[in-house]
Amino acid sequence: MGGVGGVAQVRWGPDNPHPLSTMKTELVWEGKYDEWGNRRTVDAASLAMPMQKIETIDQPRSEAIASGKFALFEKQSKRADDFRNRLIWGDNKLVMASLLAEFKGKVDLIYIDPPFDVGADFSLPVPIGEEDDEFVHKDASALEMVAYRDTWGRGPDSYLSMLSTRLEFCHNLLADTGSICVHCDWRLNSPIRMTLEEIFGADSFINEIVWRYGKMSNATQRFPRNHDTILAFGKTCGYRFSPIKTAPSEYRARYERILKENKVYYGSVRSSTDRLVLGRIKKVAKDLGRDLVDDDVLFDFDAEFKTQDDVFYDISIVKGNAGEQLDYPTQKPEALIKRLLEAFCPKDGLVADFFCGSGTTGAVAEKLGRRWIMCDLGRFAIHTTRKRMIEVQRQLHAEGKPYRAFDLYNLGRYERQWWQQEALKGADEEHRRVVLEFFRAEMLEAGKASHPLIHGRKGRALCHVNGIDGIFTAAEAREVAKAAAAMGAKELCCLAWDFEMNIHQRLEAIRAEMGIDIRIYRIPREIMEKNRKGPPPWLEVAVLEAEPVYRAPAEKGGPAPVDIRLTRFLPSLAEVPTKELEAIRERAIRSGFDFIDFWAVDFEWREDKPFNHHWQDYRTRKDRSLKTVSDAGHVYAKKGEYTACVKVVDVFGCDTSITVKVRV
Repeated sequence: MGGVGGVAQVRWGPDNPHPLSTMKTELVWEGKYDEWGNRRTVDAASLAMPMQKIETIDQPRSEAIASGKFALFEKQSKRADDFRNRLIWGDNKLVMASLLAEFKGKVDLIYIDPPFDVGADFSLPVPIGEEDDEFVHKDASALEMVAYRDTWGRGPDSYLSMLSTRLEFCHNLLADTGSICVHCDWRLNSPIRMTLEEIFGADSFINEIVWRYGKMSNATQRFPRNHDTILAFGKTCGYRFSPIKTAPSEYRARYERILKENKVYYGSVRSSTDRLVLGRIKKVAKDLGRDLVDDDVLFDFDAEFKTQDDVFYDISIVKGNAGEQLDYPTQKPEALIKRLLEAFCPKDGLVADFFCGSGTTGAVAEKLGRRWIMCDLGRFAIHTTRKRMIEVQRQLHAEGKPYRAFDLYNLGRYERQWWQQEALKGADEEHRRVVLEFFRAEMLEAGKASHPLIHGRKGRALCHVNGIDGIFTAAEAREVAKAAAAMGAKELCCLAWDFEMNIHQRLEAIRAEMGIDIRIYRIPREIMEKNRKGPPPWLEVAVLEAEPVYRAPAEKGGPAPVDIRLTRFLPSLAEVPTKELEAIRERAIRSGFDFIDFWAVDFEWREDKPFNHHWQDYRTRKDRSLKTVSDAGHVYAKKGEYTACVKVVDVFGCDTSITVKVRV
């Protein structure tokens, strides 16, 4: 090697190739590789955790039991018992990691529509009460907003980092014959495709589907954007696919018009499209040895033309007057998902959607007889989907068609324990410090507090932070109140992740006995999100009260049917924009029932069992009325004392539960 000015010059060539000459084409984003150049991998085992089944929902069966028609239901129902569908509330990364143990290599189709509308306004109007024109604005939950900011915090870098992790989990969940369809738009469809090619392999690419949704636009600086893209990849090259036959109406109409006008020769056909159609008809007729007007010529001609291609131009967005319209911002039309399921998912196959939104994937899967798993991070999405799937159950049962029960899961305290272990290194003291910091309270160090149950101070109030995996009970509240009273406090704030049912009623006696104002606050899940700086909203736990209603026996001496009456509801207003909070709080105090969107009763609730929907009522887009007394007429098998559980979900998607003692 020679040199210039004493500096050695590297000579590149066949015997010493330049590094750039051997590099492969690759999409790289910040965080893809670690400091040593190693590809970051996801430790699925460290993310997996048990999920808690919190609700079980089979509405037609529950209604049959409550009405005493269970035997008839069992005889006539086409309910399928081979699989219980799953709706899961939680971070889809943790959810997918937790599903791997049971479903690795077993999912036939994954459809995901990840968020890609950066900078969008996520607030939406939600109706309250029974009038069509009464609305209150709902913000996205702080958890959703933080997750969304994390997704877009570094622009495409953080988005692709988020998505690539989840696509790797999807790859592991898919069967060898399975496929994935990723819905995207013009913002990131190119890098998403490259990411899919890296994880699934370029040879597994199936289609770039263009969905032209027919939205009106007055753009003047560019051609109007009028389509989304759906990228379809197989787990392997042996993916399953069933061609879709389109309706032949367009060509049939042309054919019939040509025959009607006797334009059977090229010279009499002016339209180039008509000439093309006529040419195809003649070819079919010649191959069959038949006359142009024979029915089987028309049939074979239709068959030639009716295979769906990769441009979907016949499916519009969900319009305001559509029966399926739920007023959910990212709702996709059922016809779009139906086409994908029929093409990629076999009958009785399993489809998953890990950004489920309004639950379109599950609704279509249920109607087509496919099994489903869905999850979402947002409470409102889970609530919207739960109502929708109950309606689908009822519809299918009424039509005598098969349907499946489904269960609602969440990660519960396990998610919190994972956060504590990962972010807080397992320390209880650090957990309390973080909670009090977001509550804007001063933490009392061990030497300054005269009791281990008192952890902080906010103004004149002392603060207690419950354990990360505990449920704060009235018994604990009594002990904390004693400690606070001994320190001379007149106000006490108790912060907890979960509360014992009926705690509001039981706190009244403690307040009166000890002369101390006790306020309880649910710790927002939002504080678990990394990089959070500002405090999430802290609002007191919603108040719910109900009582049993004893009906007259159907026959003298027979059992008395029981129902439940709601007597009071004061919602939590955590997701109401600050500017509307005062006005809405006044309305909530004056007429709390207007804020109830859904409520259900488990007449035979047990603490060790998930909530069973024996009866429910909910508002719909078409019917805003809501019963405040159930009409199940539930009959208990024998005399005794029972516990009914009442669950209320407000218009923001937040749920509150209490128990009611029933004596028969």
